[in-house]
Amino acid sequence: MAFFTWLWDWLLWMFWATEMDVTIVGLQNAGKTSLLRVLAGGEFTIDSVPTIAFNKKEVKKGHVSIKCWDIGGQPRFRSMWERYCRDVNAIIFVVDAADKDAVPVAKEELHALLEKDTLASIPLLVLGNKSDLREKMSVDELIEGLELKKVVGREISCYGVSAKAETNLEAVLQWLVARSGK
Repeated sequence: MAFFTWLWDWLLWMFWATEMDVTIVGLQNAGKTSLLRVLAGGEFTIDSVPTIAFNKKEVKKGHVSIKCWDIGGQPRFRSMWERYCRDVNAIIFVVDAADKDAVPVAKEELHALLEKDTLASIPLLVLGNKSDLREKMSVDELIEGLELKKVVGREISCYGVSAKAETNLEAVLQWLVARSGK
């Protein structure tokens, strides 16, 4: 049975392969790089070095190849976010769900990004990372804290995830694959 699954995936890849571009942004220490490493099939490491400018990784899911741009979250790199978010299939905004104090800044940066005309109507996936920690915010708290209901004119989804515990990562990949043809 495994052979036929492999053969089917290979045939899909060879004849119906789809590529998509995704940009991952969010404040520093939200876990963007760790999340991308795990999504790409790597292992979670606790000693991740802060991203300087950007990282690029490719994630494969079935017949979809997802090119992911992971952009640094420090204040000096936030002005680059819009440039890397142009013409992508989706924007992923990662929030540290265990850092309630960072939510007001995250909200401000997210809304400033979404106001850019060049990013109009690009689907947004908000991920509350570190959902394995005890002091995490719920998805409803993130939606409220980031004022996601005020965002109009684009598709928005919000999930609680954990790069470390690999929680909800399959749902993230399915969400992305569903937007690969858009």
